Amino acid sequence: MQPSDIGRLVSLGTPAVSPDGSTIAFALRRVDLPANRYRSAIWITPADGSGPPRRLTGSEHGDSSPVWSPDGTSLAVVSGRDGGGSRLRVLPVGVPGEPVVVCERDEGISEPVWSPDGRRLAFVSRERTARHATGDDERAREPRRIDRLFSRLDGEGWIIDRPSSVFVVDAGGGEPVVVAGGPYEHSAPAWSPDGRSLAVVADREPDWDLYETSRIYLVDAAGGGEPRLLTASGRSHTHPSWSPDGARLATLASDDHVAVPAHASPALVDVATGREEVLATGLDRTWRPFPGARPPIWDDGRLLVSCEDGGGVHLYRVPVEGGGAEPVLTGRRAVSAVDRAGGTTAVLVTDHDHLAELHVVDEGDGEPSLRRLTSLTEPFHDAVGPGRSPVRLAVPSPAGDGDIDTWVLLPDEPAAGAGGRIPVLLSIHGGPMTQYSDAWFDEFRLWAGAGYAVVWCNPHGSTGSTEAWARAIRSPLATTAPGTGWGGVDADDVLAALDAALDAYDQLDRERVGVLGGSYGGYLTSWLAAHHSDRFAAACSERAVNNLESLDWSSDAAGWFRHELGTSWLDAPQEYRRMSPLHHVRGITVPMLLLHSENDLRCPVEQADALFVALRLLGRPVEYWRFPEESHGLSRDGSPRHRVQRARIVLDFFGRHLGGRRPDQVPAG
Repeated sequence: MQPSDIGRLVSLGTPAVSPDGSTIAFALRRVDLPANRYRSAIWITPADGSGPPRRLTGSEHGDSSPVWSPDGTSLAVVSGRDGGGSRLRVLPVGVPGEPVVVCERDEGISEPVWSPDGRRLAFVSRERTARHATGDDERAREPRRIDRLFSRLDGEGWIIDRPSSVFVVDAGGGEPVVVAGGPYEHSAPAWSPDGRSLAVVADREPDWDLYETSRIYLVDAAGGGEPRLLTASGRSHTHPSWSPDGARLATLASDDHVAVPAHASPALVDVATGREEVLATGLDRTWRPFPGARPPIWDDGRLLVSCEDGGGVHLYRVPVEGGGAEPVLTGRRAVSAVDRAGGTTAVLVTDHDHLAELHVVDEGDGEPSLRRLTSLTEPFHDAVGPGRSPVRLAVPSPAGDGDIDTWVLLPDEPAAGAGGRIPVLLSIHGGPMTQYSDAWFDEFRLWAGAGYAVVWCNPHGSTGSTEAWARAIRSPLATTAPGTGWGGVDADDVLAALDAALDAYDQLDRERVGVLGGSYGGYLTSWLAAHHSDRFAAACSERAVNNLESLDWSSDAAGWFRHELGTSWLDAPQEYRRMSPLHHVRGITVPMLLLHSENDLRCPVEQADALFVALRLLGRPVEYWRFPEESHGLSRDGSPRHRVQRARIVLDFFGRHLGGRRPDQVPAG
């Protein structure tokens, strides 16, 4: 794979199974590199494989989020529109009729869901406050009044004057009614079976921004009245799903009030009493995979739920009346999305060698099996070639509490140096509360395509293992679940994984090793460069955390790190400085590449500015590239041209310092 091949990428969205199980709808997104944009459309395919998938929509501004009406004759979809904003449309499927524009919004629309009788739709959209009534000129508007944390959101900008609200609108069209509104942030509307109520996720309690708890509220679907708090235990609850009889809600619940991170588990909440029961406690893994978490699916006395485990994202059924989780799909793969209706279970499945495609799960008397329905990513794979498969290593952690899941991908055409040895790139994931999964990843294929051996792993702090493993990098000053802090056992783990790969493959060049990562992965890259510069020939720190103290007041997640680390910079400023690469900058002697987006609100660009200025003042080798009009997710969903340019910059940098193949075109800067 080469940087320009980013323009060939195709991705499928979450499947939606029709109520009778016969048809599956999904969004398909393509990259349009010449136009520097993404194109998305809705496709449908028969679940029995009796015909090929076909395109249903083709609007200029893209369609997404298909949801079937209860009678299976219509799809609600979200579409873009001229001048920005979005519209909610209803499309007839298999019956006569014309598309209906249900409503239009200047803001985006997300999470559409039909009422049980098919007469109404609920959705989420941002609701602009009075300061927006004076027009689009910000210089003429009143100043923003900031009275809470989390006033901004990466990729969205200011949200304190645009709270996320739940609306209900007639399916035939009309003016949407706010049923759960600001100043709070609402999401995940779910209709009760009788259509009278909606369960929503929010936190509307006093000083809610200080405690970071997600709660479930019940709101009147007709509007009016105060939302009723349903979950009051202190656990965070997300992704509500009503039982067929309306007596209980299934959720994904986590004990964040005890310590962060906390594994999420499927749970039941009694609608009448609020009594909570956590399920699947026998499997110490998180049941809220990132990305790809969705509400539990009720299925004949069981819940269909997915969880992360050792790089895999697996599918289970969890009995609601007690008992162990029953595996449906496991193995070295990632179930990135799932839906079930009418006896049909549809999944998006990816592995290290294949982009995600749509499958159905066939469950007979034997083991469940997968039947593939789409081959829409095959033109991409045909164009770039299959490449090698990564090899998995079980590497003992220096902490002595388990193995580090580690992978090594060798290039098809090594950029061999003296003695025929291959240069190496060590890649570190973000989060840290996520995992490298058993999934196809464009960056690994790009680096291997330039002749590098690529090494990656899930160190302490990652999900996919036990809750104790994820909590191991909390600060040693934390009163609950203390750990080593960032830059402790996590740094030891990635070096152990690197050493294990170098020991396993004699052809890898120990003198030409580079390290790179983004977000928390950028943090650990900067940290390793400051403490182990002798181990690396070059380092690329992208959208990184370099100063934990300033990040906690400048990020869109302002105030969050006291939860994640177990202590506040107000109480322990020296601890935050101890863990910040910026305060160890004199140790960085390795050539550094810094990449950052100018509109990044998660890790604001000052994080890169600070490290760059320090390195320049010290006279150290450093290059710094700032991407305009991009947010934290540049490498995943930034503008296509910037994604290509970013890949070329990275490969050119490492090519100059490690000897891998450099791209034909490099941005002029």
